[in-house]
Amino acid sequence: MLGRIFHLLKTGGRPSKARLSRWRGRVAQIDYLGQKLGDLSDEDLIKQGRDIRWRAKSGVTLDSLLPEAFALAREAAKRALGFMHYPVQLMGGMALFEGGMAEMQTGEGKTLTATLAAFLYSLPGLGTHVITVNDYLARRDAEQMGKVYAKLGLTTGCIQDNMQDGDRRAAYAKDITYGTAKEFGFDFLRDRLKRGADAEGADYGATLFGGAGRDTGAVQRGHFFALIDEADSILVDEARTPLIIALNQPNDPATVTLYRWSDRVVLTLKPDADFIYEPEKRTAYLTDPGCRRITLMQKPTLLDSIDMPKMFEQVERALVARFGFHRDRDYVIVDNKIVIVDESTGRMMDGRKWQDGLHQAMEAKERVPITAATGQAARITVQSFFKHYAHLAGMSGTAVQVQRELRRTFHLKTTVIPTHRPCIRRGLPPRVFKTLQRKMEVVADEILKLQQAGRAVLVGTPSVDRSETLGRLLTERQVAHQILNARFHKEEADIVRQAGEPGRVTIATNMAGRGTDIELEDHVRQLGGLHVIATEMHSSARIDRQLIGRAARQGDPGTFQFFLSLEDELLRCLDQRRLGRIREKATTNSNGELPATWVRFFARTQKQLEKLHARQRKDLLKAEKERNEMYRKMGLDPFLEMTE
Repeated sequence: MLGRIFHLLKTGGRPSKARLSRWRGRVAQIDYLGQKLGDLSDEDLIKQGRDIRWRAKSGVTLDSLLPEAFALAREAAKRALGFMHYPVQLMGGMALFEGGMAEMQTGEGKTLTATLAAFLYSLPGLGTHVITVNDYLARRDAEQMGKVYAKLGLTTGCIQDNMQDGDRRAAYAKDITYGTAKEFGFDFLRDRLKRGADAEGADYGATLFGGAGRDTGAVQRGHFFALIDEADSILVDEARTPLIIALNQPNDPATVTLYRWSDRVVLTLKPDADFIYEPEKRTAYLTDPGCRRITLMQKPTLLDSIDMPKMFEQVERALVARFGFHRDRDYVIVDNKIVIVDESTGRMMDGRKWQDGLHQAMEAKERVPITAATGQAARITVQSFFKHYAHLAGMSGTAVQVQRELRRTFHLKTTVIPTHRPCIRRGLPPRVFKTLQRKMEVVADEILKLQQAGRAVLVGTPSVDRSETLGRLLTERQVAHQILNARFHKEEADIVRQAGEPGRVTIATNMAGRGTDIELEDHVRQLGGLHVIATEMHSSARIDRQLIGRAARQGDPGTFQFFLSLEDELLRCLDQRRLGRIREKATTNSNGELPATWVRFFARTQKQLEKLHARQRKDLLKAEKERNEMYRKMGLDPFLEMTE
């Protein structure tokens, strides 16, 4: 405590600076202990790892073991992977151990940093969960970092999609388990279903200390420590969508007819007269005249068994499907099925469905087979799931913008970890155009110039459709390029890894490829490094930061530039009549370009969307808290009972 007060006074009472000052002092201690480990054999290193585990299990505090544990992990990484943790990575590991959010820039080695806290928290033998954003990264990190843990006598497991319960239980029984938030969350819900409705009253201590699974068939043995990679994506971007285990409700002919009929009806309704659509909320509701019009419409005989309120609700869903969701932006069609695309990552979300008949409305809109509607067998929000862990920590390259929300919801203190080498990224002035077509043509011309100069170019687009439109323009200009979007998720890592080669042009939706480093060739580095082109501002400034953060990693040179237009997808949340008037008044130069002052208009719109999404996450958490409290008073399991 005295040490914390000293560093707080030393840094003028600034908590974040005080933490960094205190951690720098512990780095010197780790360096000293590490010097003694270099002469040990591999067998002796495993013995040291076994010894520190026994001390942790006998009651020695993890904080007092931190210097020795970090020194051991550093030596193990050196032997297994050929490189050691930098001092800033050691500081990042301390931030994670103390239950914080470490903001580390792209390329600073977050994956290796995670081994420090994961090893330390694995010592008591209660299980450590490392959460990544997709199955590929979970498998890759488990294989690579598992070599480090093996040098210390620890075992590593990995949870993958379509694994059987026995394999899952074995993976959770390992000292350290990698997987995605989706897999961990759904395993939690499936375990609740297996244990039944009395699980809420069960002895949680038994599950925490490894007592679950034998009698109930549960696969998880507890929730001791979770370390979340790309935590802002998981804890913030995905937090507006709860995790739901669905029950199929077979479609009867009348219900299928209702879906098809509703889709036809919306084409006859008049905006503002028969219905109101709110783009910023993606909601639609019928007016009184609209309800009367639908009531008087001629209907198929099969709909005689369906009451009018249900018809009104499905028509409103069909309106949302028609106006709020767009093909190759919000979803793609694969094998005659609708697959949702994650708006923050650009990745396909296999197996996910929109709820309450919206997915079926989308299928009717696209004329694909109507799948069975889904009910809810169990559900939980991302926020509630991670609150089950006794200890929680996260890493991200873009956490500062949401640090208040992370502290309020998860009690995570955000600390910006210094970079290993100074960042020399340079931003070029943004350019704004009146029309989308003119903007894309200028972007294509700019890419051609950069490729001819030998630069490596990464282009960020907001949707599959925009990435393929740009691809066609580049093909017309005979510019060789690769497209990375939801259609090419299997080749994702390989495409991103090659993005630093001379003359290489890579088009990526949002931040597809996040988690894979772009290695620059020396020739590209000499020419100015990777150049990132952002073809739009996204719904969150963090996603923009993630994109431009791909340039100038680890002290490399790099540049970025934004290209915007008044027809960008960011502006679809605005009232279209107001936006139309704005476009009419906009005056361009001979190149179709608007003054740079228009950037403020885009920044304001982005801020409005960020506030809206933050409010939605807050409302979802508040509603679930009230619902859980009510169900507990009724003696019901809030995760299983009355989930609709």
